[in-house]
Amino acid sequence: MSSKKIIEHSEAATRFNKDGNRVDWHDETLWFVREKRDKAAHQIPEWELLRETASKIKNNVLSNIHDYLIEFEANALKNGIIVHWAADGKEHNEIVHSIMEKHGVKQMVKSKSMLTEECHLNEYLIEKGIDIIDTDLGERIVQLRQEPPSHIVLPAIHLKKEDVSATFHEHLGTEAGNNDPQYLTEAARLHLRDTFLTRKVALTGVNFAVAETGEFVVCTNEGNADMGAHLADVHIACMGFEKLIPQRKHLGVFLRLLARSATGQPITTFSSHFKKPRVGQEMHIVIVDNGRTTQLGREDFRNSLKCIRCGACMNTCPVYRRSGGHSYHNAVAGPIGSILAPNLDMSKNADLPFASTLCGSCTNVCPVKIDIHDQLYKWRQVLVKEGHTPMAKTVAMNTMATVLASPTVFNLAGKMGKFVMKNVPGMVNNGLNKWYDNREMPEVPEESFRDWYKKNSRESKEKNNE
Repeated sequence: MSSKKIIEHSEAATRFNKDGNRVDWHDETLWFVREKRDKAAHQIPEWELLRETASKIKNNVLSNIHDYLIEFEANALKNGIIVHWAADGKEHNEIVHSIMEKHGVKQMVKSKSMLTEECHLNEYLIEKGIDIIDTDLGERIVQLRQEPPSHIVLPAIHLKKEDVSATFHEHLGTEAGNNDPQYLTEAARLHLRDTFLTRKVALTGVNFAVAETGEFVVCTNEGNADMGAHLADVHIACMGFEKLIPQRKHLGVFLRLLARSATGQPITTFSSHFKKPRVGQEMHIVIVDNGRTTQLGREDFRNSLKCIRCGACMNTCPVYRRSGGHSYHNAVAGPIGSILAPNLDMSKNADLPFASTLCGSCTNVCPVKIDIHDQLYKWRQVLVKEGHTPMAKTVAMNTMATVLASPTVFNLAGKMGKFVMKNVPGMVNNGLNKWYDNREMPEVPEESFRDWYKKNSRESKEKNNE
């Protein structure tokens, strides 16, 4: 497991913002993806009906998850798939490693899986002496750089082509300074080809698992999941239990929503169905809880389990776009990650629900209608009540509540603040005032709104009495 010190979002965002040009580029690039999403959505007259239908299907799944899990397991076993259950990330990692040990294998190819990021599988297997290669292009780039992905769909979106060129030159021996994307992609393809042909174990994520048939579906644009799974002797698929849908016919709803919400595509290039192992192959699926049952039991937050990992909330979020995915210190960044993370560990992730303007844009674009900004607000209340906010902030908010609760105290505090800002500005314009870190304090008004209102009300009455 990761032992790195967690840097709070505000500090990490400050570091990211030191490079203003990169921040602007990151912001504009993600907004471009958001615009593509809007164009794709507007081309479908029944878009809102699809969202509502998907939301209701997921509500049904969450309300009957026990039955659907049993149904999926029974059908998967009939298909010849070996089913494993993992209570948490540790057990998930141990199961994956035990399968590799059983086959005496020390190498693995892996396609993109946010669950394995959540469980820190790569770190665990490396400690066990396993050579693990991420085959998604973006994932491979950040793996070579020893960085986590910064986005659930676009893992290397924080990097420019110049960064990728330098990384490939260092690790793959490509031509220094050659920033041509086609050249770099071809270099990655050649680099990965041998791994596909020689690795005996392949791991994939799961986008959707169908209870009715016991099959699962993996959606990719590069075909890397298919290459790994079809060439390997052992296919391991890992999924959080919320990936279930009741019937195969429901796939059409989600597949129409997923790619359009994620990248503005009509559909992912590959939507691959895995129902049974081919002759001579062994297929495993690991179904993971890792805090999901707890989240399911939280009435205000259970809807977060409807997430289909499209990343639309990240692409639209003004905070994510200008703070970068790595500032969230969690496998899933952005607004949805800020809801999921506190469920896993309130203490470590108490800062994340506050990394939001609560503008509601995330909720507006969510394809399964998760009330994201409402949940962020509710998490803030929970975290304050549970004592997971900084003492200085708690004292400041309690003081403000006392001031705002009394008109007399409020009026007196306003006069004192005006006097201080006008005559002793250094008491306000200093490093202790976080507001002042990034803003210029406004000029002191000649009179408060309260005084102005009283004066104008009085003058208005006098005129009416004349």
